[in-house]
This record gives sequence, C-alpha cells and structure tokens, in this order.
Amino acid sequence: MVVLHYTGMPTGTAALERLCDPTAKVSAHWFIDEDGTVTALVDEGRRAWHAGVGSWQRATDLNTRSIGIELVNPGHDWGYRDFPARQMAALRDLLAGIVARHGIPRGRILGHSDVAPLRKQDPGERFDWASLAGAGYGLWPAPDYAPSPNAPALGPGQSGPAVLNLQIALDAIGYGIEGTGLYDPVTEQVVTAFQRHFRQSGVDGVADPETTSLIHHLATR
Repeated sequence: MVVLHYTGMPTGTAALERLCDPTAKVSAHWFIDEDGTVTALVDEGRRAWHAGVGSWQRATDLNTRSIGIELVNPGHDWGYRDFPARQMAALRDLLAGIVARHGIPRGRILGHSDVAPLRKQDPGERFDWASLAGAGYGLWPAPDYAPSPNAPALGPGQSGPAVLNLQIALDAIGYGIEGTGLYDPVTEQVVTAFQRHFRQSGVDGVADPETTSLIHHLATR
C-alpha cells in the first residue's frame, strides 16, 4: 500500500532535516515539496519508519508493507493550507511509477489518518482526494452514486443494529474498528477519519445520513 502524510512542521526544510536525522527515528520513502520537487529518501525495497502503529484491512506492521510519501504542508498545528497544484501533479506522477512497480490496488492508496485514525489526521480535509481518485489513485464513490434517502443519522452515545452495521461497513472498507453496536469514542474517531478522506465538507465524527450512506456505498466498492 501507499500511505500519504503531511510533514506537519513550520517549514519543508525543517521537515526534511528531521526525516534525515537518524536520532529522530522517523523516515519516508519520498518527499514532495510544495513547488513539486520530489526527493527520494529511502529505497522502496527497504522499510521506512512512517506509518507507526496502525492497520488496514486487518493488516498490521504497516511500515513493512507500505511506501510512505511525505507532502510538505504545515498541517493543522502550523497553518494548515491547500496542497498546491504543482505538488499534486508531482504526486500523481510519482504514484504512477509506484503503482506500476508494485501492483498496488487503487483502494490501498491511503492517508495516515485512514490507517491510524486514533492518532493521526494527515493529510487531512484540505487534501484533494477527489482529483487523485479521478486520476485512478484511491477508492472513490461510483460515478452514479447518490446518497440514500433512507440512511439513518447516527452519533455518539447511540447503540443498536444500525450502529453495528455502520461499524461492519467501515471494517469492510479497511478501517480498524470492532463491531460493538455502540457509537463510542473510537467509532467517532474512525468516522472523523473517514470524513477527512471522503466527506470533507463536514468533519465532525457524526454519521449524518450523507456520511452513513457514503460509508455503506464504499463498503461495496
């Protein structure tokens, strides 16, 4: 799989220095600056320390099974902003080669928040997942998708079969979540991660009918 990150530091220079510092114990395979400059940091055949504790489709030890790409962006703590067009174009070009070399399915091009929803929020709701999916990289709704008018509204503290079905659908997509039937804080954080990727207009951890409908749709994709 591919895991996308933002650097989450005030400058790209500071981020690159940290990624190259052995004492920091953090690294990635690729680094893309906001002007589109691509820097190779770790050979794709070697393990980089970028994903940390997480899971996808019940697989763990993600550092061993993933290519990590860092995109320069200050992130939520330092003035989060849109990812420039040149940076996104460079990412698409880079992904074309990675996918060809490793046969990575489009549904396994993910954000750090997807694989570690309890810890991470990058690359976040300002990342243009829609255009990336339009180029063939990443899971996305079918062209004819429309929200179901019968989708329930679910939120923290609720319980029952509808919540259980929501958790089962999130697990089917790949998110690490247990089917408890209780809309607990873990479920809220996983729904938030889902919204950062797939429903960026409202990121609040509440499965309103639009979010619920979209989760069930993508579970079938």
